[in-house]
Amino acid sequence: MRRTLSTLGATCLVLILTASVALGVSNAHFVGAPTATRDDNTLTVSGKVAGLGNVDVITVTITGDVACINPGSKHPKAANKESFSFTSEEPVQNGKANFSETIDGSLIDPSCSPPMTLRFSDVEVTVTAVDGTFLQYSFPGTF
Repeated sequence: MRRTLSTLGATCLVLILTASVALGVSNAHFVGAPTATRDDNTLTVSGKVAGLGNVDVITVTITGDVACINPGSKHPKAANKESFSFTSEEPVQNGKANFSETIDGSLIDPSCSPPMTLRFSDVEVTVTAVDGTFLQYSFPGTF
């Protein structure tokens, strides 16, 4: 009886693992941490995702805030801060996808003129796919 239950349990485990592979269940993950770099008025968010299984495309969404800051490290008007959201679709090849998206902070309204400068904050990248993949990374600090 004990041998039958062990065999039955092993058979069920094999069936479950086989079904997971057949359904294309992914083990999606970021390869290293995504990066965010600022160059003048732009912020570029880049990264790599692997373990995507059989999906053809991922959706990358980058959100955050951009504010106009004066030389005293203050933003003088509430209107000088706005949230942004940028979404793109990136192709998946061999279960992997790279992304690199650039957000142009100079499009803030009203414009940020010298000596004031732009500051990006609360930046977050979210990766989703039709198979249920959901990855999120929040960048600490400001840029």
